[in-house]
Amino acid sequence: MKTDLFLVTPPFTQLNTPYPATAYIKGFLKTKNISSTQADLGIEVILALFSRKGLEELFFYAEQRSDLSKSLNAKRIHALKDEYIKTIDAVIAFLQGKNPTLALQICQEDFLPEASRFAQLDELDWAFGSMGTQDKGKHLATLYLEDISDFIIECIDQNFGFSRYAERLGRSANSFDELYNALNQEYTYMDKILIKILEEKIAVVQPRLFLISVPFPGNLYAAFRCAQYVKQKYPEIKISMGGGFANTELRSLSDQRVFEFFDYISLDDGELPIELIYQSIIKGGDFNLYKRTFLLENGEVVYKNDALRSDYKQFDVGTPDYSDLKLDQYISVIEIVNPMHRMWSDGRWNKLTMAHGCYWGKCTFCDISLDYIKVYEPVAAKLIVDRIEELSEKTGQNGFHFVDEAAPPALMREVALEILRRKIAVSWWTNIRFEKSFTGDLCILLKASGCIAVSGGLEVASDRLLKLIDKGVSVEQVAQVTRNLTEAGILVHAYLMYGYPTQTVQETVDSLEMVRQLFEAGVLQSGFWHQFAMTAHSPVGLYPERFGVVKETEVIGTFANNDINYTDKTGIDHNKFSFGLKKSLFNFMHGICLDYKLQDWFDFKIPKVMVPPDFIEKALKEESKFDTKPTAKVVWLGGKPDQESFAQYKKGKPLEMLSLTFYDKKETFSIQAHKKEGAWLCSILQKIAVSNTKVYTFQEIKADFESTMEHFELFWYSKPVYQLRDFGLLVL
Repeated sequence: MKTDLFLVTPPFTQLNTPYPATAYIKGFLKTKNISSTQADLGIEVILALFSRKGLEELFFYAEQRSDLSKSLNAKRIHALKDEYIKTIDAVIAFLQGKNPTLALQICQEDFLPEASRFAQLDELDWAFGSMGTQDKGKHLATLYLEDISDFIIECIDQNFGFSRYAERLGRSANSFDELYNALNQEYTYMDKILIKILEEKIAVVQPRLFLISVPFPGNLYAAFRCAQYVKQKYPEIKISMGGGFANTELRSLSDQRVFEFFDYISLDDGELPIELIYQSIIKGGDFNLYKRTFLLENGEVVYKNDALRSDYKQFDVGTPDYSDLKLDQYISVIEIVNPMHRMWSDGRWNKLTMAHGCYWGKCTFCDISLDYIKVYEPVAAKLIVDRIEELSEKTGQNGFHFVDEAAPPALMREVALEILRRKIAVSWWTNIRFEKSFTGDLCILLKASGCIAVSGGLEVASDRLLKLIDKGVSVEQVAQVTRNLTEAGILVHAYLMYGYPTQTVQETVDSLEMVRQLFEAGVLQSGFWHQFAMTAHSPVGLYPERFGVVKETEVIGTFANNDINYTDKTGIDHNKFSFGLKKSLFNFMHGICLDYKLQDWFDFKIPKVMVPPDFIEKALKEESKFDTKPTAKVVWLGGKPDQESFAQYKKGKPLEMLSLTFYDKKETFSIQAHKKEGAWLCSILQKIAVSNTKVYTFQEIKADFESTMEHFELFWYSKPVYQLRDFGLLVL
């Protein structure tokens, strides 16, 4: 089965869903009639390892290593090896969704062997009251896999991790020396599994170009191992690397040894660079044009960007193509019972993008100087929903994760309207900025279209630092947006940051208090703290003097260059806050310990909180609905009402009235209006129904009303219309 390109993602990214880069490229290649095959080597290695045969070989290998002095936990796992070998295939099938009845047996808690990971169950038993049997089974099965993982790390391969491998070799690797030395050692246990799988695939696919996508540092070592094997065994196959790691880390690459493994390394959007590389292989010869591509010429690393062609527009790159990937074999795990936090590891999500780049593009910690952020190009809503329908049909999955830097609210609105117009049932989630555009009505619309969750950057919950970051939001505004989302039934995850330049200890403590209040108010369901890292392509990295930091070194390495060591002039050791911030957040996400004093989370003295205890509560006071812009779009999500005329007597005189009965998904309700106004309301609701192509503005509705009646505002802000506003009459 000879194909032109073989596209792979090396171990490891996610267990539950494929990383989308190769699917995007395969979809593009299809539009050019270039044949390709793709594989996620990560999930294939995991399935080979976590199988009956895999565990038999694993435990046998561990027994042969006489140099190991095992911990009590490893000794326990080894002593129970027969139980692990006996249960592993059934557990994996269960986590693949193929063996749901096993949940009943797992939940009896006498089926799975248990080691140290199960110790936390004593603390989390309360959580299972809100979990169904399937979810509890998944969580217990996840702990079981993590126990085996602990054994692998201790006794077999210290570099192992479910979502990364040998990550330390790819982090801040200014020099190629350490990685190069590792690649000149004998194969590790994991390498042998990986290369055996790769060997079988290369023999079948026989590509002209072997393309390896490296999204993260935790994929880098395995990528080089794959390239090394193919270069040695199949020297006629050309090898190229692309992906997020290359885009951010390898922009100043100069080490010739890298090209002992790869022929090409391309940066940024991959479609045109890959097409030109492929054409150069087909055409041969010395003179070829390239786009953003490193290669070796006369023993020197050169960067070629001589093709005058522009990158492909999002309209032209095609729909991601997931064929060849083993979609039914991915594993859904639940590491933490928090419903929002688990979405990254539970369930199969088709990955799509609403817009290339970031429409805001100002955050000072972000790589806004690079094309993947600064080149903003939205995709038309109709095309996005075309791709949703196409992928749903091809993959059999109707869950979508839009992997945008920040999805634009106006485009989200149009996508939601198009989904509702087409009457399709999907679930989707994405990353956003917590900006004021997310009104209560927009959030209701998004929820109606299938939006189940959003994640967004609160970063440092301090207005001074949010201004320094140029986030364009305030803490008060974030609180109101998270309330709007939560009230609509959309889960909210916040990315949180500590250690930003000039951040004081007081601001760190006050930020934690803001986060505590958000969880206490029930408007935040999940979060994650990460420590600020200075990168070369962010405003902080480019202009450190503006942010009160000093670069420790200006030396540019020959390999990876992105993370920058720096000194904060405040002299504060932000590392010491890490454990307390993360431990408190873990508890907040489980809805507990919200009444603890913040001092309880730290084993060193922290200053007294300066944030008022009711700051978030005050910020969440109800906003008025009585402020409608003439250009606002008005949409009706409900159906056509039943009408019934009746007379209402006032001072003995009959007044013709109309009773309108509506059938919501959950309940039936009625409103009453004067007959003429009620008839107009029925008429306008049909016009502004979400199923219609035309969307009316508030001004157009007002003009329609005033063509036959007076005092529109009195009617619009009356009780009947106000009631409809609670049942799907939206002003967007």
